Amino acid sequence: MKVYIKNMVCDRCCFAVINILKSLGLQYSTVNLGEVDFANYYGDKLPNDSQKLLFDELDVLGFSVLSDKKSILIETIKISCLDYLKQMENPERENLSKHITNTIPLEYNYLSNIFSVVEGITIEQYFIRLRVEQVKEFLVYDELTTSEISFQLGYSSVAHLSAQFKKITGLTPGHFRLLKNEKLRSSLDKL
Repeated sequence: MKVYIKNMVCDRCCFAVINILKSLGLQYSTVNLGEVDFANYYGDKLPNDSQKLLFDELDVLGFSVLSDKKSILIETIKISCLDYLKQMENPERENLSKHITNTIPLEYNYLSNIFSVVEGITIEQYFIRLRVEQVKEFLVYDELTTSEISFQLGYSSVAHLSAQFKKITGLTPGHFRLLKNEKLRSSLDKL
């Protein structure tokens, strides 16, 4: 049995979920972004008391359990986008739509339509927002030049990065770097 979890966006999220599972004494097979697999331990369903405790603990940390297929599909698309973001430095990477359909064996048009209806933006717009949030993180840390950030996130040029950044934030990367305001950043699970 698998439990699908919304708002798991990084390895620290997986670690937090593992800690909850251990504190509740629940055995699991694997924990990945967006899911916990209880295969071989509980059959088709967790015991009701354990399930309620798990769901409550997840809720305290800002996670929520997904139960309908459409929500699970949307979260899987978002996780695939996060995974793709990690590959941006690789010039040999496949395109976003191919990456998503390799992760989710459904037609991209179908996935794109469902995502747009539920989220109100396209998958591509969502990915651009993720990318811009990553740019913001790099700018706040002030360890990389704009050129290095551009390369690391797979932009074709600094000008492309700057134009996209300004379109989304209303600020140039240089102005944002000067402000160094954490409040201007968004949590990935809020995108």
